Amino acid sequence: MKKILNDPQNVLDEMLDGFVYANGHLVERVAGTGVIRRTYEDKGKVALVSGGGSGHEPSHAGFVGQGMLSAAVCGEVFTSPTPDQIFEGIKAADQGGGVLLIIKNYTGDVMNFEMAGEMAEAEGITVDHIIVNDDIAVEDSSFTAGRRGVAGTIIVHKIVGAAAEAGLSLQSLKVLGETVIENTKTIGVSILPATVPAVGKPGFELGDDEMEYGVGIHGEPGYRKEKLKSSKEIAEELILKLKEAFGWSKGDKYGVLVNGLGATPLMEQYVFMNDVANKLTEEGLNIQFKKVGSFMTSIDMAGVSLTLIKIVEEKWLDYWNHEVKTVDWM
Repeated sequence: MKKILNDPQNVLDEMLDGFVYANGHLVERVAGTGVIRRTYEDKGKVALVSGGGSGHEPSHAGFVGQGMLSAAVCGEVFTSPTPDQIFEGIKAADQGGGVLLIIKNYTGDVMNFEMAGEMAEAEGITVDHIIVNDDIAVEDSSFTAGRRGVAGTIIVHKIVGAAAEAGLSLQSLKVLGETVIENTKTIGVSILPATVPAVGKPGFELGDDEMEYGVGIHGEPGYRKEKLKSSKEIAEELILKLKEAFGWSKGDKYGVLVNGLGATPLMEQYVFMNDVANKLTEEGLNIQFKKVGSFMTSIDMAGVSLTLIKIVEEKWLDYWNHEVKTVDWM
């Protein structure tokens, strides 16, 4: 294992301290916790809190700031933060308008975030939550019951974050978030596995000429392993799966997110986006917005995921284009 580290057991603390040192004009760390909160205050409005295990950077701390998340709670690598940590994140984020928890659908995350929400309610903070389950690759995995939450979570952060800044109520934001989730679907492919620092070896095996469709962001199994294909062939496979899931018609309005899984250069991501664009044009879809970059990674996994969101309300485009001030959304 070759990594630029000190003690693998100290990765989280050292990463968060470095992150805050570099970006102190936007964020700060709540002392003694894995909580990163924004320095921007929006008194009286609903706060958004997300998070989960580390190793998915820039998710979620990179999206803390004006117009997106109020706070992110960072657990150890691929490990959900504890209820106590999440409770601290809720308290740090609360601006008096209530707190909406945005939870990726993994068993530990759901359990711990819901428990923390109950703790905060007992302290007089109004809390609600939504659960992101955009991954259509598999229905169940080693980490969760039902579909996993993956890169579509970033779209939820962006749209709901803008709506929160616009002053929508907690209940309205919950409804909006659930509608966005219902219309957001993701599928990915891996060509090289990830290595957890504390483990020191890849989490699964792929031959030099192999790839796997549908691998999860913690290295959970996908739905098919086969010989490495071209970018064009991968795009065709993923879009076919998304078409089956959405059942779209020509002229339907969509947004597109191509996400690198950690070790995929932007050169390859843009090649893939070009193939996706050509295929979506063939499908006759009306693409309203698009984004390329590494937003929800899996440490050093090589591969990409493709997320589509069906635009069912024009207001979503305003929320998508709303200016934000965070570290990792440009």
